[in-house]
Amino acid sequence: MSGRILIVDDDESLRESLQLVLSAEGYEAVCAADAEAALHQLEISTPELVLCDLRMPGMDGLELLPQLVRRLPEATVILMSAYGTAELAIEAMKRGAYDYLAKPFSPSEVLLALRKARERERLRRANQLLRREVERASGEHPIVAASEPMIEVLEVMERAAGFKATVLLTGESGTGKEVLARAIHAQSPRRGEAFVAVNCAAIPEALLESELFGHAKGAFTGADRARRGLFLEADGGTLFLDEVGELTTALQAKLLRVLQEEEVRPLGDSKSRRVDVRVLAATARNLEAEVAAGRFREDLFYRLNVVRLVVPPLRERPKDIPLLVDHFLARFRDTLGKPVRGISDEALERLVAYPWPGNVRELENVIERAIILANADRIGLSELPQNVIVPQPGAPVAGRATDFSLRRARRVVEVEVIQRALRATGGNRTHAARLLEISHRALLYKIKEHGIRG
Repeated sequence: MSGRILIVDDDESLRESLQLVLSAEGYEAVCAADAEAALHQLEISTPELVLCDLRMPGMDGLELLPQLVRRLPEATVILMSAYGTAELAIEAMKRGAYDYLAKPFSPSEVLLALRKARERERLRRANQLLRREVERASGEHPIVAASEPMIEVLEVMERAAGFKATVLLTGESGTGKEVLARAIHAQSPRRGEAFVAVNCAAIPEALLESELFGHAKGAFTGADRARRGLFLEADGGTLFLDEVGELTTALQAKLLRVLQEEEVRPLGDSKSRRVDVRVLAATARNLEAEVAAGRFREDLFYRLNVVRLVVPPLRERPKDIPLLVDHFLARFRDTLGKPVRGISDEALERLVAYPWPGNVRELENVIERAIILANADRIGLSELPQNVIVPQPGAPVAGRATDFSLRRARRVVEVEVIQRALRATGGNRTHAARLLEISHRALLYKIKEHGIRG
């Protein structure tokens, strides 16, 4: 179901045709012939969207609008009129309307206006209710999330934050695992203590043991003074081991000992030192496969894998892309000192449809580049890299959510999911409609709209 919508118009034929079109699209559409009937409908049910005629007998649309806004603060109202002017449209917006449709209009124009309204409202609510920005947790890299997969990750993260248990963050490179680790630390009782991060893949093997555990003076050639090591630097706080899957087996054994005994013995030192450190680890590797291949210790894997956070790639959470774009626009607008205020619909559609092999890090770089190149106050297609504008043949399509409503991405995703449902049911459209959680009539409409065979 796409949502409940109220149609208010004194033209009976228009009401009926709109109700038919919207019902086929999956909306629960109800009608009212005038303002009084509309107000009565509000006592029966609460619509999410209202299509209201401007000129009606009795109370007209502009007079009704403030009452709709007051009674339905979360609803989106679109006015319709055959007598529209720019001044009238502006007045309607001032009184709380989201959009204005000039009659006559085609069914596709109405559906596009409704889809845009629902997407804008979804993003507004996402910013208000679901957007998790933990500035204290992650400094200049807040968490921005509105998609179901990321919200689930954040809910597990919040539940785990208050305990000392180790957390293993897995996912592709660039998905934001360190940002989540910083958020865990900031929401934990250790938030006032040190957060120490180390990339295990960036430090030569010969130096990593000393970096982690420290060394005594004279422990090896060049050790002209003692070094505490990162475990002792993080004592009382949190140590984040990024790319933990890159550790050698010898270092894995030493790390396991520290986790088990909560003691660190620096290289060349005869004494161990107690440490109170909460360890968070991250990897882009499949550690289960590494364990099976004998490259990663099974006992260390289980010691690290007390709480598991699987961070989904950006292509599987397209709802987050508009929010991330807004976030990066705001950040780089300030740091670069360029007054770029937004992004065109066409450019945003390309960003959402692109599969993002480099994940959030790649998106961040694309937005920074676009702001540097922009000559206007909005990013357009010309500021985007060519590989984003024109996806390579055979490239994966971003998005796995059938409720995504930007036109280009939504069509691709809808066709893909409908075809999968038809294949799963052997072409039985009634059963496929149940799988898709839409009416049989709505499925037939979409099959015809998209030219789907099968």
